[in-house]
Amino acid sequence: MNHNPHWRRRDIVSLLGGLAAGPALAQFRVEVTGVGLTQLPIAIAPFRGDAEAPQKIGAIVAADLERSGQFRLVDTAGAAFDETSRPDVSPWRQKGADTLAVGSLTRLADGRYDVRCRLWDVVRAQDLGVQGHVVTAGDLRYAAHRIADFIYEKLTGDKGVFSTRIAYVTKTGNRYNLWVADADGEGAQSALASPEPIISPAWSSNGSQLAYVSFESRKPVVYVHDVATGRRRLVASFHGSNSAPAWSPDGKTLAVTLTRDGNSQLYTIDANGGEPRRITRSSGIDTEPLYSTDGRSILFVSDRGGAPQVYRMPVTGGEPQRVTFTGSYNISPALSPDGRHLAYISRISGAFKLQVMELASGNVQSVTDTTADESPSFAPNGRQIIYATRQGGRESLMTTTLDGKIKARLPGQGGDIREPDWGPFQR
Repeated sequence: MNHNPHWRRRDIVSLLGGLAAGPALAQFRVEVTGVGLTQLPIAIAPFRGDAEAPQKIGAIVAADLERSGQFRLVDTAGAAFDETSRPDVSPWRQKGADTLAVGSLTRLADGRYDVRCRLWDVVRAQDLGVQGHVVTAGDLRYAAHRIADFIYEKLTGDKGVFSTRIAYVTKTGNRYNLWVADADGEGAQSALASPEPIISPAWSSNGSQLAYVSFESRKPVVYVHDVATGRRRLVASFHGSNSAPAWSPDGKTLAVTLTRDGNSQLYTIDANGGEPRRITRSSGIDTEPLYSTDGRSILFVSDRGGAPQVYRMPVTGGEPQRVTFTGSYNISPALSPDGRHLAYISRISGAFKLQVMELASGNVQSVTDTTADESPSFAPNGRQIIYATRQGGRESLMTTTLDGKIKARLPGQGGDIREPDWGPFQR
């Protein structure tokens, strides 16, 4: 087998190699490329009070909706009203808008902000509802994301993901950081900094914990980090390598890759630690486990057939079935929340490219034009995928729609950006 470091990056110690640090990404601006077929035209007026506020609510809402690929923004220059007034809808109809969002933010006596938004259907001249949040200045972005979620759900019928979070890893010089950020890449907070590599962050199903692999004890071991308190616990530190943690849907178990008995094989272990249970027995390398949505099966990468491919097997054990047949080298599987799509990275003529497969039909679509894609992760509503890549000579966090038609670059911390994982809906 070709032990290409890319396929084993999340499994073995290849991140110890020197990786060039790129420039810090520019501050907030939306870079969206491509056009969808059925984008909804929406006008988002500047919120009354935005000019004096620490965050521009209207601009954040507009950027969220645009980045989703489902909306086309209609110009609102010169508009001045809020959620309390009934707008004249005819000029908005003439501009081609189907809906209009208006709102305000007011600073209260205790220093908090009252943020409100009303959505109008300008075709039918109907009030589609109002949403409000009272938040501290530090939570204004979160309030804006919640308002974008409200608008998204009203107009598409799907839950919005703007108030969810992402995790990713950076390497700058000899410093590694595990970051937790808003879904738009903003507001990043360091969960862990280390002179040794940190890899494979994975959110628990309720968003309260992150599992990851740290090399701080000079070998890969698995920790679980409590996001709210910053406390962490050691879950797997057995002989050899401990890597590639994946959560069961109920949050009670982790699937991990261990070399304690020889080759990299899959095990399950209690999320609090304990004795692992081996679930694969092959003469090859089995790694990158991933639970199915119902928790009954595990997808994973194995070179048992000679080159890495994605397989599926019952969580209780049993004969694995091969899932990927297009291409000779497929790694890093991610499953959509509804279980209908599999995203993975395929090596095609030396390039690493994001693929999306419809599992029922087996149809596979290559959705990027970049050549160093890695670590795909689905949004919790299944409508977008986040991944890391190199674009224009620099490391980028990108999102794409499942058809690849609309992509957006997210701002991220400077340096070498790796391994994004999109967290679940907040509960």
